Amino acid sequence: MSPAMFETTLTADQIEKFTDAGFWRDRTITDFLDEAAEATPDKVAFIDSRTQVTFGELKQQVDRCALGFLELGIEPGDVVSFQLPNWIEWVVVHYAASRIGAVSNPLIPIYREREVGFMVGLAKSKLIVVPQSFRGFDYPAMVERMRGDWPALERVLVVGGPSGPTSWEEFMATPWEERRDPADLAAVRPDPNAVTLLIFTSGTTGEPKGVMHTHNTVVAANDALPERLGITADTVFHMASTLAHLTGFLYGARLSVQNGATCVLQDVWDPAAFVDLVEKHAITYTSAATPFLHDLLAVPDLGERDLSSLTRFCCMGAPIPRVLVREAKAKLPGLAVLGGWGQTEEGLVTLGIPGDPEDKVIDTDGCPYPGMEIRVVDPDGRPLPPGTEGALQVRGPFVFVGYAERLDLTRSLFRPDPDGDWFDTGDLAHIDEDGYLRISGRTKDVIIRGGENIPVSYVENVLYEHPDVEAVAVVGVPDPRLQERACACLVLKPGAEPLSFAGLQEFLATKGVAKQYWPEKLVLLDDFPKTPSGKIQKFALRKEVASA
Repeated sequence: MSPAMFETTLTADQIEKFTDAGFWRDRTITDFLDEAAEATPDKVAFIDSRTQVTFGELKQQVDRCALGFLELGIEPGDVVSFQLPNWIEWVVVHYAASRIGAVSNPLIPIYREREVGFMVGLAKSKLIVVPQSFRGFDYPAMVERMRGDWPALERVLVVGGPSGPTSWEEFMATPWEERRDPADLAAVRPDPNAVTLLIFTSGTTGEPKGVMHTHNTVVAANDALPERLGITADTVFHMASTLAHLTGFLYGARLSVQNGATCVLQDVWDPAAFVDLVEKHAITYTSAATPFLHDLLAVPDLGERDLSSLTRFCCMGAPIPRVLVREAKAKLPGLAVLGGWGQTEEGLVTLGIPGDPEDKVIDTDGCPYPGMEIRVVDPDGRPLPPGTEGALQVRGPFVFVGYAERLDLTRSLFRPDPDGDWFDTGDLAHIDEDGYLRISGRTKDVIIRGGENIPVSYVENVLYEHPDVEAVAVVGVPDPRLQERACACLVLKPGAEPLSFAGLQEFLATKGVAKQYWPEKLVLLDDFPKTPSGKIQKFALRKEVASA
């Protein structure tokens, strides 16, 4: 029986609708693992910075870990938190929890007491798995400092830690299959409509929210990719974004297994190391935030390296500047750069199609996957015609089933409709005549100057074309008369001369940007506050700029 916190918005009508339509197939991630282990037991499933594992070995480790979890008292519906880097142990913990119907609560490795304390406390986690050390940080010490605030926590396992009851290695060396009948695993196979994932929003606008997904919602989110992207069992995936972010979770920890393919995990992003990995493993596909593409294209000897295998780079979370698309085409002509949009609440909803014309790649965030619907509405909730900016709403089989312990908040964000409720995403967008989406800002992040909306994404995209600009964020700063004024926050390329405000205005004039859209303040920074997935935290940036 799941804890009361896992009361969801899921209805019998939704289950019937998406099951009958074929989007919810009542499969769990371990069903795919079992199939791959039987069909190709010796094929490499995952490669990380320390080791690799075949499908047959992965199944053995997952089953042993699952039986061990049962012996530790982990039951269906219990929460297992894990704050691990992109290591194979991460995959084992998640799949083992899934096997027994426990809820996975992945935590991003750079989180510290404030974030981890809040998330594990809200989740009421029974078990947490952490590394002894990663990038010089002592995770067990942090856990011990907070353990008194987590009355539900019963066990801690430490990867790479000292011998004893908390040792992950000793836990995994224990032949749990000799102490407990492996048939017990079949007996606890979860309901595919039960919650399997509690993953927190990356916090671009304030307090993180615990997003709940079922087995069916996250499997469906990955089922959509192979047809659009040409994914097969021969595809070699790569993931450098943390697996604890939904991008890493779906397209790093799970997508390869759902297709019987190999995935290469990178625990610390290093573009030069990525190039080495592409050459060594013939990587064909990666998903990441736009800054990762920028870093790849800046690798000094790129033209001398063999990246011919790399054919798909899916950019999520931020617009793809025009200059990057054209640079990618020039330096890596075999690479299709595709923009996409999604959220923790519904995974990837839209994505470009390989072969899309350049204007679609640059000016849109792709079109919806089958089964997913998008629309934009006016302030009164009335649908708007193509090309008109409005509040973006979405519905379909990938959509989450509620915020943990925030069910009233969840319900307040859904708009009733006879054919299925629409979720308010909080984004502003346009949808063109072809059904392609273009995110233009946040409903809670839009700049309103004297009653007129400033098209934030448009201005940012133009500023990215400046030859000395490395990164851009346009934010609103309070103004007593006009309500807000736009401030351009820029990170310049190494060695670039400081850009003056007059120089900024001159550049915008040469680009033909309407004067009413010009930022009225310029701030140069060394870097921006970002989420672990690479998104700029504009709420933090606004505070920084306002106090400057």
